[in-house]
Amino acid sequence: MKALIYLILSALFISSCQTRIPTEKAETLYFGGPILTMEDQAPQAEALVIKNGKILFAGKKSEADHYTDSHTKMIDLKGNVLLPGFIDVHSHLTSRAGMMQAVDLFPDPYGTVNSIPELQNTLKNFIKDHKISNSQSVIGNGYDDAIMKEHRHPTKEELDAVSKTNPIIVIHTSGHASVANTAMLQLLGISDSSKDPDGGHYGRDKKTGKLTGKLEENASFLALLALTEKMNKEIADPQTLALKNLMKAQDEWLSYGQTTICDGRTMGESVHLLEKAASEHLFKADIVYFPDYEYFKKDLNTFKPKYMKYNNHLKLGGFKFSDDGSPQGKTAWLTQPYLVPPEGQSADYKGFPIFTDEVLYDDLKTLFQNNITAQLHVNGDAAIDQALRVIKRLKDEKIYRPELRATLIHVQNSRPDHIQKIKDLGLIPSYFSTHAYLWGDWHYSSVFGPERASFISPAHSALQAGIIFTIHHDAPVTPPDLITAVYAAVNRKTRSGMILGPNERISPLEALKAITINAAYQLQEEKTKGSIKAGKLADLVILDKNPLTIDPEQIRSIVVLETIKEGVSVYKRK
Repeated sequence: MKALIYLILSALFISSCQTRIPTEKAETLYFGGPILTMEDQAPQAEALVIKNGKILFAGKKSEADHYTDSHTKMIDLKGNVLLPGFIDVHSHLTSRAGMMQAVDLFPDPYGTVNSIPELQNTLKNFIKDHKISNSQSVIGNGYDDAIMKEHRHPTKEELDAVSKTNPIIVIHTSGHASVANTAMLQLLGISDSSKDPDGGHYGRDKKTGKLTGKLEENASFLALLALTEKMNKEIADPQTLALKNLMKAQDEWLSYGQTTICDGRTMGESVHLLEKAASEHLFKADIVYFPDYEYFKKDLNTFKPKYMKYNNHLKLGGFKFSDDGSPQGKTAWLTQPYLVPPEGQSADYKGFPIFTDEVLYDDLKTLFQNNITAQLHVNGDAAIDQALRVIKRLKDEKIYRPELRATLIHVQNSRPDHIQKIKDLGLIPSYFSTHAYLWGDWHYSSVFGPERASFISPAHSALQAGIIFTIHHDAPVTPPDLITAVYAAVNRKTRSGMILGPNERISPLEALKAITINAAYQLQEEKTKGSIKAGKLADLVILDKNPLTIDPEQIRSIVVLETIKEGVSVYKRK
C-alpha cells in the first residue's frame, strides 16, 4: 500500500513539474554576466528571457533554458552587466535638438572653453571655418562662469570684439541666462529703454543704466524664442532640419543608456515637432514631455486627452513650472544672500522668483483639479518654500493628492527642514546630483558657502526619511549622462577633490534605483518599467562594469555598451 501511494505521489510530482515547463518560447535569452534587477526580493538573476518586447522570466539559467527552442537567440554577456534601461525624468530633448547647430562653448570635463579668450577664439574660428556671412546670426551654448578662469560672464563688448556685424548670443550652461552682443540686441529690438519682462531681467550698468548684454531667465528665454523664429524664416525647410536634429538628440540619449527620455519644458513649436516625429514613427525610445504651463495654459483642454497615454512612443506627462533660476548662474531664489553676489548686484542679493504665490496657486489648482501632475523647477530654498506652502494649501483644501506625484525638480539649495515637509505633502524630489561634482567647489566658495553647499541634493536625508527620490542630468546643461549623476550622488567629490557633504552620500544601488525603478514611479510607469521582472517591458542597458562592485570612485569610467528598447537593440557601441 505504501509503495502504491509512493508511486502515485511520484507520478503527481512528475506531472506537476512537467506542467511548470513553459509553453511560451523565448525570442532572446541573456546570460553570462550579472543581471541587476532593482527588485529587492530578487536583486540579481543569472538569465533573462524576452519575447514580444517583454520580459518572460528572470532567474536561474537552468530554469530560463526551459523557455528556449531552436529559434531562441542566445546572447552571452561575457561578464558584462545587464540592468533595466535608464529613465531620464528631467532634461530638455527639444532644447538639445535646437542647439545642434550651436557653437560648443562647454568647459572641462565635457568641452575645452575654459576662459573668455578661448570663448572668443572658438566663436571667431566657427565664423571663419563655416564661412558665416557678415550678417548671419551665431548662437553659442554652454559657457560656464563657475568653471572658466575669470569666474564671470562675458560682456557685450567682448562679444562685439568677435564681430560687430554678426548678431551673437551665447547661452550659459544652466540655460537660465545668456549674453548678446550689440548687433544681436538690435536684431531682437532690445534697447536701453526696454523694460524687464515678467520673470526676467536685462543686465544693466549700475552707473549708466545701459545694457550689459546679459539676459536672465524670461529675458533670455523670450529672446531665444524670437531669434529661433527669425532664423527659421531663413531656412528653406525648417521642419525637416528640426526633425533631423531631434533624431540626433535622441541618439545621444540612447548612447547613454536611456530608454525613456524627458522633455522637461517644451516650448513654442516644439510640441508640434514631437507630435510630428511620433506620427512618422521616428522615436526609438519613449518620450515623456512636460509643456511649459504658462506658455500653453490657454490650450489646456487640447492637451487633456493626451495625458499619460503613449501614442507612438510619445506621452504627455504633465506640465512644467519654472519657479526660479540657476544657483551656479546665481539667479536661483534664496532666503539668504549669495556668498559672492554676481556682478552688478549688491551684497544682499538673493536672486528672484518667477511667480507670485497667487499665480502659482491658481495655476496648480487648475491642473490638480484636472488630475494632471506638474514638475516644479525649484533651485533656491525660497523657491522650495514657495512650492511647499502653495502645495500645502492645495493639499489642505483636498485639491492636491499625493497620487498625482508632483515633482520638485533640482531642489539644490534644500534645507534640513524641507525633508519632512516634502514627505508629508507626498512630493517627489528629483535631484540634479551632478552639481556636487561639476559645481561643488563654486557652490562652496562663491554661491552658498560651506554649510549650505554641504546640503545640496540631499539624497541620503531623503532616503532616511523614506522618501522616493530620483536623479536627473538636465541635459543639455550637461550631456545626457546619468552615470556621472550616479557617480556624483555616491561620492559627492568635487572637481578639486573635496567631499561636499559626506553625510549625503548614498550607495551605488540606491543611486541606480533613482534612475530606474524610482524614476519609473515618478513618471507613473512603475508597473511596466524600471526593474527586470516578468511582465515588464524589455527596456535594458548593458554596461562594461558592475556599478555595485567597482570602486565607487571609478563609476564615471563605466561605459554603455548597448541600449535595448522593448527587446530591440537601439544603440550599440562600436
